[in-house]
Amino acid sequence: MDILSAIRRGLPHTLLEEWFCFARHVTIGCGGHALCALYPRSVEELAQALLFLQRENIPFCKLGAGANVLPQDGVFQGVVVRFCKLDVRFYEGRTLFAGAGVPLGALLRLAREGCIGGLEPFSGIPASVGGATAMNAGIPVRHFGDLVERVLAVRGGEIVLLKREECRFSQKDSAFLHGDTVAGVYVRGALSDRDQIARESCYYRTRRARLPKGRSMGCVFVNPQGESAGALIERCGLKGLRQGRAYISPVHANFIINEGDSAQDVAALIERVKAGVLQKTGIALREEIRRIP
Repeated sequence: MDILSAIRRGLPHTLLEEWFCFARHVTIGCGGHALCALYPRSVEELAQALLFLQRENIPFCKLGAGANVLPQDGVFQGVVVRFCKLDVRFYEGRTLFAGAGVPLGALLRLAREGCIGGLEPFSGIPASVGGATAMNAGIPVRHFGDLVERVLAVRGGEIVLLKREECRFSQKDSAFLHGDTVAGVYVRGALSDRDQIARESCYYRTRRARLPKGRSMGCVFVNPQGESAGALIERCGLKGLRQGRAYISPVHANFIINEGDSAQDVAALIERVKAGVLQKTGIALREEIRRIP
């Protein structure tokens, strides 16, 4: 099957980019290419695209801001579905709505404009609203799912509105990593004032400024119960471990810094860390990042 020709026939009005480069669109800065990427401009167009790809058995993966993902090297014989055109945002009272492609930074600016507090802990997190929802992004004091009221989602080509309890939020996980696709999110904050929001946002941005610099995916592993994954990796003597031009950050051992162009080096380093920690502690680290495609 000629995938590009099939997509042009089946989705003639959806924006299409041929020969999509993963490395240019993920923060780890490596990975190969996909045959093409689709950029739906509405929830209806997203639903149509996903239904078409599923019906035609065309391989696809979903990609938001690309901040917590690791693509593969080589060529993905399929389609990347992007969300950046789903950028509608507004607020009413203490509730904000944002399309899946809205950057978290833009959502925080909207919250400040509306004097809606509660989102400050997400300041400086390089994610889209869709990705933050699907991966339940956050820090120990608050995760994105804590603020979600409802999610506008696509399920099997249909548009559905899900209540928070239907989203199955847990530690760096949700129903949207296992089926449904986030199209937009309603989040509810608390009444605040702009100066207070600005002060708290500055506090969290300053904290994040101490994190390792360089091309990374953020934290690679979920913290085990009662443990810090970074501290565990460091205690196992793995801080600074290298694989090709990828290495465990000497600043924070739960970060992998990539100075090369090999996704395989990054993937191999992850496996070495998991094996080393399991051997020395008996703890099986769970990846926080997502592998694509």
